[in-house]
Amino acid sequence: MLGASESFGILAKGDIVMGQSKHDRTAKRIAKKEGTTYNEGQGPDVQGSKRVIEVATHESDLRDSMRQLQGFQKPRYLATSSDLLGKAKEIVKGTKVGVMGPTGRIAKRAGGGGKR
Repeated sequence: MLGASESFGILAKGDIVMGQSKHDRTAKRIAKKEGTTYNEGQGPDVQGSKRVIEVATHESDLRDSMRQLQGFQKPRYLATSSDLLGKAKEIVKGTKVGVMGPTGRIAKRAGGGGKR
């Protein structure tokens, strides 16, 4: 009989695992796509070389997630679940913040970095 590590393999840091929150799975998926890691601590969830991304998977988190993106020069994105894309677009209207879906597909482009 095989042991647990032999039958399932050993997971590497950043692997997506069942039992994680929707937020964690989305952030890790997008971080992998961006070629960086998921920041589980303070600040934005994903900071890639080209953009900064905050993940919000509940409607109640959308506005707070916008605050996490303040002060960054790179293009800023709010990533959310497919069912909240419309609400997220409403919230970012009139800002330079873009919106992306749970796979990292951009639904609304960011309006650029900071002051020029």
